[in-house]
Amino acid sequence: MPRNRRLTAAATALAAISVLAGGCTGQSGSGAADDPDKETVISFWHGWSAPGEVKAIEENIARFEKAHPRIKVKVTGNMTDDKINQALRAGGDKAPDVVSSFTTDSVGKFCNSGAFADLNPFLEKSSIDPAKVFPKTLLEYTRFRGNQCTLPLLNDAYGLVYNKDAFKAAGITEPPRTWSQFTEAAQKLTKPHGDSYDQLGIMPTYHGYETTPMRLAAQWSPTYFGADGKANLAKDPAFAKMLAAQKDLVAKLGGYEKLERFRAGFGDEWSAEHPFHRGRVAMQVDGEWRAAMAEEAGVTFEIGTAPLPVPDDQEADYGKGYLSGTVMGIASGSRKQNAAWELVKYMTTDTEAVVAFANAIHNVPSTLAALESPDLRVTPQFKTFLDIARHPKSNTTPAQADGGTYQLTFQDLAYGVEKGEVTDIPAALAKADRQIDTDIAKAK
Repeated sequence: MPRNRRLTAAATALAAISVLAGGCTGQSGSGAADDPDKETVISFWHGWSAPGEVKAIEENIARFEKAHPRIKVKVTGNMTDDKINQALRAGGDKAPDVVSSFTTDSVGKFCNSGAFADLNPFLEKSSIDPAKVFPKTLLEYTRFRGNQCTLPLLNDAYGLVYNKDAFKAAGITEPPRTWSQFTEAAQKLTKPHGDSYDQLGIMPTYHGYETTPMRLAAQWSPTYFGADGKANLAKDPAFAKMLAAQKDLVAKLGGYEKLERFRAGFGDEWSAEHPFHRGRVAMQVDGEWRAAMAEEAGVTFEIGTAPLPVPDDQEADYGKGYLSGTVMGIASGSRKQNAAWELVKYMTTDTEAVVAFANAIHNVPSTLAALESPDLRVTPQFKTFLDIARHPKSNTTPAQADGGTYQLTFQDLAYGVEKGEVTDIPAALAKADRQIDTDIAKAK
């Protein structure tokens, strides 16, 4: 089961990192002095907990230890960012040497605070050019101001998962490419029933699992910050256009209150009771894992996948989407950074290791070579997300010194717009820009 990288779940982690920033000094990769050829034990903390995920990690570690017989890895799973940050702040022998995190939004803080070591010296020593190994967008969310303090460990691409049987019944012959086609399809697929629905075309509200403001905004190719580093939400029309388009869709599908009452009966996102699995919604904004999870849940309809629609005036860019993923780094306080680097290098750059892990947990590979590997198991549904990951216009939310706090500010504004509490969108965006600039200045 993949992990949900929701900002609401990241809020506690961001607070913990803020505390951590005040007490982290650490050493850089160039100062690592341990000998990785001597027998040693390093500790690796990660957040995966489902049996299949844990098994996949164990298999990767076993392959690493076979290739590096003098390095043993002590693995601890189901570790939250909060627990990781507390351990890094405390330091000592109980702190991890290597960490993986689902919270890409915290990379700016990891790099800015010195919690993680800069990996640039290690990459240079290993003659690895990140630009030739990793897709450009993945590098954007794993570094901050030249500090490559993390590397990508698989990634997620977001697109559209849909019920082909429902499409056929509604007379829809292909997935929508533009936002107007998307709105029309969502209306055709919606079957109202009194004050509720027998079937909803899509749950468009921002609490609808993966339908976050950032996922939708990616289809407008927004610029969050200007060349001067200042917040750019009010100046880039992409944000206002996305907010207006989403609010229009909410209205056409019954309005915020009716939709939210329907959403209150949804099952857990990671369970067989997911509303898409049960046919309660016909389309779903989701990641590469959803089709496989739906099939495992025993759905009786045929599943289709496609990129998310783009604004009508950007149809030439159809195929792009939002990218995110898991990151991996070395604790700056570790005394075994060279040995730790061997594990990070193996798990993030070794094609066999990356492909095996991607196959095991149904995530998109995070290296250019792995994306093209003949060993990668590719179904028609999964190929859609590989194509989104390769698309030159796919984008992500940039790293900042305040981690994902600026995204929380944008998200809160979006909540207010869809509820009807915020009506002057330009003024609200300008206010959000001022708040974002203030928060980032404090973080620096």
